[in-house]
Amino acid sequence: MIFNKQFKLSIFSLVLLLLAACSSTTDEVELMGNWIELGAFEGVPRSDAVAFVIGEFAYVGTGYNGVEDERLQDFWRYDASKDFWTQVAPFEGPARNGAVAFSAGGKGYVTTGYDGKDKLNDHWEYDAGSNSWTKRADFPATARYGAVAFTLNGQGFVGTGYDGNMLKDFWAYSPETDAWVQKTSIGGKKRRNAVAFVIDDKAYVCTGADNGQYLDDLWVYNATEDVWTSKRSIGNDTNEDESYDDEYQIEGINGVAFTVNGLAYVSTGGAGAPGQSTWEYNPDSDIWKQRSDLEGSPRYSAVAFVINSQPFVATGNSSGYYFDDVWTFNPTQDKDEND
Repeated sequence: MIFNKQFKLSIFSLVLLLLAACSSTTDEVELMGNWIELGAFEGVPRSDAVAFVIGEFAYVGTGYNGVEDERLQDFWRYDASKDFWTQVAPFEGPARNGAVAFSAGGKGYVTTGYDGKDKLNDHWEYDAGSNSWTKRADFPATARYGAVAFTLNGQGFVGTGYDGNMLKDFWAYSPETDAWVQKTSIGGKKRRNAVAFVIDDKAYVCTGADNGQYLDDLWVYNATEDVWTSKRSIGNDTNEDESYDDEYQIEGINGVAFTVNGLAYVSTGGAGAPGQSTWEYNPDSDIWKQRSDLEGSPRYSAVAFVINSQPFVATGNSSGYYFDDVWTFNPTQDKDEND
């Protein structure tokens, strides 16, 4: 009997050790996706800037660098083939942070934002050919910051944000007519500091906050039909189909989003603290998968852009620290911390 008890205890101990080893091995499995640091942004470190792409170049400007009551107006062009930044004509509107930007008709556009005192609704066009800014028709809704923007069917769309209250309205801008038209508001709750991305001529909006609540809904917009449709939650919602529930931790504010090869990525930002996590969205399955974390510092309010199917994430802040680092991401490579 003593032998049997000792034998059983030994087997039990061995099983516990094996389980612990398996758990340790599982915890150490690296997520897919490789971040590579590039040359630093040549402007001053900043957060809450804007970015848009025209042709082969990205343009990054405005923002905040921690100097009280001051905002930025400088703008920089990024040549990804040379990893090289060139300063271009400064933004001619009031210096600001919390604005949004989009590209349409071969031009770049910047609208809304906050100048340190007032919320803004002016609207500016950048012509890369002449390296000049032109004021266009003001954004017709309330002045705001913390909105989202995207481009569909040659038009720019701007919506949500904060004007003293949370917002959910959406407006479309036509570069051809220099006119804004109100569109159907996003479904669900009002929000600020969300992200937006475009896949296959449809726009998606998720994350953000409404009066202190981090939002876990995801909405897709069909511009042709002017209709928003809800998709599966981005939160760990055990009341839904558990076959896809992967303990998502995507909710948060002030993240970035980009699209590569028909898949979307939401990175940085966070809920309660700045983050580094990166999540991949497949619109066909309506499922998210976690990818490797940004290898730079956790951050809020970075910018993201894509040039020739290559994504970039730059700038941002964490507490009183402001960043000027630039990262590119390859979702199909294994993580390599020595890059």
